[in-house]
Amino acid sequence: MKIEAASFGKHGDREVIAYTLTNEKGMSVECLNYGCIISKIIAPDRQSNFENVVLGFDTLEDYMRWSPYFGAVIGRVAGRIKGASIELDGVEYKLAENENGNHIHGGVQGLSNVIWEAVDFQDENGVGILFTYTSLDGEEGYPGQLNLKVMYKLTNDNILNISYEAKTDKKTIINLTNHSYFNLSGNVKNDILDHCLTMNSNVFLELDKELLPTGELLNGTNTAFDFRMGRVLREGTVSQHPQNLLVGKGYDHPFIFNEAKENTILLYDQESGRRLRVKTDQPCVVLYTSNQLEGDYQLSGVQVRRYLGVCLETQGYPDAVHHSQFPSIILDKNEVYQSTTTYQFSVY
Repeated sequence: MKIEAASFGKHGDREVIAYTLTNEKGMSVECLNYGCIISKIIAPDRQSNFENVVLGFDTLEDYMRWSPYFGAVIGRVAGRIKGASIELDGVEYKLAENENGNHIHGGVQGLSNVIWEAVDFQDENGVGILFTYTSLDGEEGYPGQLNLKVMYKLTNDNILNISYEAKTDKKTIINLTNHSYFNLSGNVKNDILDHCLTMNSNVFLELDKELLPTGELLNGTNTAFDFRMGRVLREGTVSQHPQNLLVGKGYDHPFIFNEAKENTILLYDQESGRRLRVKTDQPCVVLYTSNQLEGDYQLSGVQVRRYLGVCLETQGYPDAVHHSQFPSIILDKNEVYQSTTTYQFSVY
């Protein structure tokens, strides 16, 4: 196992470092201290070809100009917050408006466009990076100073573990996730429409025309929203279900796991033989099939287009602060927020 560090450019007067974690099987993860971005995950296919299985750029300039949150840690709150406004203990806080009068993915800078402190480590189980960042009281409109820790750890079992921890000195809200776009074909050889997804969920949050949760949970049994027995992602792009059409022919929906202890997601690519198993302690995952992905740039020599990646954003319920029936995302003073998601790569 080893850790390598190299310059990835400069953000203002701060240097951006790319850390590469490599295990004894040859799998590697490259991550940046800018936004905790996972820029590469190099994993083998069934023929032992090692290729990149996430979307990312080779330069910092491209991330700053084009990136739709590729690989970044999202927060303080992932997803959209209606009206860019919250109320805590009778006090209204106006958050940064950065999408049609709403607040999305933590604001204009959020946690995804700032430099984090980074310390590498190695133990008997793996190699990793511990990122830390202090989000000041009032940053992006959020109350409270929030002290954050994000740890990436790669093991010899080809498991990438992401753990989050945060403390605040004032009541606030928090809902962190990682926004990696997976493509198990390797080096973006194909899109993700033939990837098969299985998870113990057939219930999802209904979205309105602004892609905000309405508060209603919909039963997706016998529709393109039922993933209990496995489903090819293409089915969501050709479905005539109003919710598939609403988000641009595909998925951009929060799915609720049916049983709290079975929060497991399986993603397969038959051609490459790669398999990704995601386990999380979060109650929800936002499945996004990059329906809106576009721009004047390339990824691994491929012109960017829709359906080139699939996001599996494990988190609490989006916009929970406006729906009292949703599990709370409020973090009290001196309370500790903790969450863990693991990604295991294998072949079949």
